[in-house]
Amino acid sequence: MTTLSLPTLATIDDDNLQSEIQALWDNKTKPQGSLGRLESLAMRIGLIQGSTTPSVDRAHIRVFAADHGLAQHGTSAFPTAVTAQMVLNFLNGGAAINVLARQHEIELKVVDAGVAADFADFGITDNPQLISQYKVRLGSRDALNEPAMTQEECVQAINAGMEIAKQLDAEVFIAGEMGIGNTSAASLLLSRLEDIPIAQCIGRGTGLDDAGLARKIDTLTQVLQRHQQVTEPLEVLAALGGLEIAMMAGAFIQAAHERRVLLIDGFITSSALLVAERLVPGVAQFAVFAHHSVEPGHAHLLKVLNAQPLLDFDLRLGEGSGAALAYPLLKSACLTFKEMASFAEAGISEKDSH
Repeated sequence: MTTLSLPTLATIDDDNLQSEIQALWDNKTKPQGSLGRLESLAMRIGLIQGSTTPSVDRAHIRVFAADHGLAQHGTSAFPTAVTAQMVLNFLNGGAAINVLARQHEIELKVVDAGVAADFADFGITDNPQLISQYKVRLGSRDALNEPAMTQEECVQAINAGMEIAKQLDAEVFIAGEMGIGNTSAASLLLSRLEDIPIAQCIGRGTGLDDAGLARKIDTLTQVLQRHQQVTEPLEVLAALGGLEIAMMAGAFIQAAHERRVLLIDGFITSSALLVAERLVPGVAQFAVFAHHSVEPGHAHLLKVLNAQPLLDFDLRLGEGSGAALAYPLLKSACLTFKEMASFAEAGISEKDSH
């Protein structure tokens, strides 16, 4: 039996460190607070890292991919086969996240958490960009008829995510995702964990029309009724979630334990963070939220997680794309804090106190 042993987390609440960082900001050659959220962003990173010299020189993206048995009920505008096809696109460097990762020099790898295909059938046997040794199964089960995962499979996925996070060598961790049907899993998790009506959690995902959206709401309502007795976070994740969401939750927990900055992308990754926070309270304090997705459920998640996202670009792609776009802001915050001169260093008179 696979066991789940979750690490403890430090707190980033440190009044003395916060005062030190604030004093350093206030002595920079600018009016106090004039860099706005750039200042609070550097403060956040400093508190996460426990340092007066915050640094984000390196970022790693891991795109977690998996399929969902529930998708057979038409909850997505695209067929399940697209998940594997998009993984191949990632490996060939042709997706949006590949472009952004190249631009910002972010290491990108794809994790096969549970794609309903064997990539050896596509001739992929030893690609250094594909992490395939942690695959749990060929897609999750149909949550309309049974739990999406057994508890054993769910724990296996969480543990795999933790192992993947242990292998990171960067200050910033970005989790991306790919999985036809995963907005349904994220919506179900949000609805059950936060007791929000499912209709408020659901969007059009990959582009459902009105009839498709109505069908999605009806199907997910039935799923919640089917699993209405499930309330504990781990049981909820197993019953409703996806393999990629479980792995991301585990990766977030481990990366937070190692005091890495969690740069959170959109709706799906935020749902994984919600699960992680429920399993290990305190994970969310290590998060910086990249953007506000147009997926309706994301607004609820941002409120629940007390988040103030950096960007509002009408994004709904996933893959980690919004987080990759926001990453340069983290670098700018740290570099500005590090390299700006103080008034004394620059020989500039400070504000007259009279």
